[in-house]
Amino acid sequence: MLDAKSGVTIADDDMNQAKCPVHAPDDHPKIRGEKIGVLLANLGTPDNYDYWSMRRYLNEFLSDRRVIDYSPWIWQPLLQLIILTKRPFSSGAAYKSIWNEEAGESPLMTITKAQTVKVKARMAQQYGNDVMVDFCMRYGNPSTKSKVRAMIDAGCRKILFFPLYPHYAGATSATANDQFFRSLMDEKWQPTTRTVPAYYEHPLYIEALAESVERSYADMDEKPDILVCSYHGVPQRYLMEGDPYHCQCQKTTRLLKERLGWEDTQITTTFQSRFGPEEWLKPYTVEEVARLAETGKKRIAVIAPAFSADCIETLEEINEEIKESFEEAGGEHFTYIPCLNDDDAHIKALCSVIDDNLKGWID
Repeated sequence: MLDAKSGVTIADDDMNQAKCPVHAPDDHPKIRGEKIGVLLANLGTPDNYDYWSMRRYLNEFLSDRRVIDYSPWIWQPLLQLIILTKRPFSSGAAYKSIWNEEAGESPLMTITKAQTVKVKARMAQQYGNDVMVDFCMRYGNPSTKSKVRAMIDAGCRKILFFPLYPHYAGATSATANDQFFRSLMDEKWQPTTRTVPAYYEHPLYIEALAESVERSYADMDEKPDILVCSYHGVPQRYLMEGDPYHCQCQKTTRLLKERLGWEDTQITTTFQSRFGPEEWLKPYTVEEVARLAETGKKRIAVIAPAFSADCIETLEEINEEIKESFEEAGGEHFTYIPCLNDDDAHIKALCSVIDDNLKGWID
């Protein structure tokens, strides 16, 4: 049976396991056989790129206090009266430029579905019907709440919640976990739960990144002068307040460099997607690629290790805006190395992380 919202196949026997408990009266509610749920979570996507779809999505995203932590008394009037009257048009145009028209969805949705199908197949091969795999989005659809409810209805008495962010940040991993916990508040019978920690230094994740770089470089006649590891930015203030994101990003770059056997001059760390007036983590990717071009680095490659799937920030921002900045400054050859997406090495890494976090729950 196909779940219409997620595109993930649910085995027919999973839909017919509800039974009345032994020794219970006939009118006792039926209960499904126990299983474990693995719920993958990504950032989210608008349902379409029209004005109102974009406005609903951006309103939910930019109203999250984990994302924008300014006082609502200041921020909400600015958001509702100014930002959300203009930004849906520009963001909608950006989404339209990368939209999967055939499937009627954003690339992030297409890729997350593909990742889920592959993870589900590996989990079924290893654990049979004891583990149920699905996905949700922090913003937009399918919602975290709807997927938590579906897992509980399917008999999941334990749920492993897996935010698909290699690096922990309050504005990504934490807000995804927040939404998961809020969803549990509405449940009469809450399942036992675990959340998956950041996997920025997991050997198989580093290996998958390295293999993607090696494949890309092998196809080039002339190698890039430098590899730019562009991570999504956060305000510099967050680092000062204890968020570990910056340090984890730096470690991923170092581990990738060591795995590739490179010198420090062959790789660098930058941060993209700055929003608002305050200072964010530096160097800013859009400025750094221009500086590299001006100082003689005419061939560069850019990879985005913090994104588990290609999305608006990679397909549009990196491959269009950041590329344009590099070329306008005199750069000649710009290569974007895609995210790991549903590459088999990436799926192997994700499943290894899942296996580690299922220990004690299932053999």
